[in-house]
Amino acid sequence: MSALRKFLCLSLLLCLCLPMFAQRRSDPLTPAEIDQLRDAAMEAEPRMKLYVAFARARLVKLEQVRADPKVTDRAHQTHAMLEEFLTIYNELNDNLDNFEGRGADLRKALKVVIEGDTEFQAKLRAIKGDPRSSKTEANEYEFVLSSAMETVDSAVDDHRKMLTEQDEIWKHRKKEKS
Repeated sequence: MSALRKFLCLSLLLCLCLPMFAQRRSDPLTPAEIDQLRDAAMEAEPRMKLYVAFARARLVKLEQVRADPKVTDRAHQTHAMLEEFLTIYNELNDNLDNFEGRGADLRKALKVVIEGDTEFQAKLRAIKGDPRSSKTEANEYEFVLSSAMETVDSAVDDHRKMLTEQDEIWKHRKKEKS
């Protein structure tokens, strides 16, 4: 076989096999969760409650997986669940920004989010300090765990600042109406 012919055969084989190797990122939300968000699209408080509940559910599921001695691919599942949590949490922050941009009253919604933030910080720290994880296992999800912790830690400050700003804005609007 000539070199050109081998090259063409390998190229064709690669093109045919490429879709098998391509990884698709799926939406971490279930169809039922998407429907719930769609139903709460216009109101900040119910929507933020949903996002906090969805993020919490991912961390609860993660805790269950990590506590189950029968799980064989704990590091891989931990990594995947942390990515789902992080995606949902980032979506929560994007939604807060959108509602803030529309001038919505976010005080009640932010209180729910801040409570969730405190819980998420504790759960993420517990994962980081989990003595059941070997060094090799922890290395597999270390980056995504650090990213999740940094994102939540940063957002806590932003959420508290936003709540203070919202309190001021709505206090002045209430005075203007009187």
